[in-house]
Amino acid sequence: MASLSSDNSFANYDKDKIMKLATYYPNEFTDSMLEDLSFELDIYIDYVREAGNEFSTLKRLGDLSKILVKINLHMTWRLVYFLVKLSLILSVATATVERAFSSMKYVKNDLRSRIGDEFFNDCLVCYIEDEVFESVPNDAIIDRFQNMTSRRVQL
Repeated sequence: MASLSSDNSFANYDKDKIMKLATYYPNEFTDSMLEDLSFELDIYIDYVREAGNEFSTLKRLGDLSKILVKINLHMTWRLVYFLVKLSLILSVATATVERAFSSMKYVKNDLRSRIGDEFFNDCLVCYIEDEVFESVPNDAIIDRFQNMTSRRVQL
């Protein structure tokens, strides 16, 4: 991802590393799209290094994506822009997955190690989305649970 950074007039630019990053997304980049991306990268880097002012002050990938949209170059270098977006999403997705695994470890402790997958998923949703469930009154949850199937005992 550092190879996409616009810092110091794209000093860290490395086409091979960018192409390798794209191969990590096989569902997003077909073989022909990878070939197109290779051509786009050649033209893109020449343009942004010569353009000067607009790209020389950029420090982060987020700034790069904003300027590409602002000057309408996200359509010209569609695949480059798409890879920048994927790179920006990667850190958020990684943090989300880490949070989910941390929650799984907490919810599925020794006492609950034998619960079924469906109940486990329900517990995880309640644990992870606790802000949503805090706004729902307990009586509404109990009523909903009670009305799902007949119970031996009323809650």
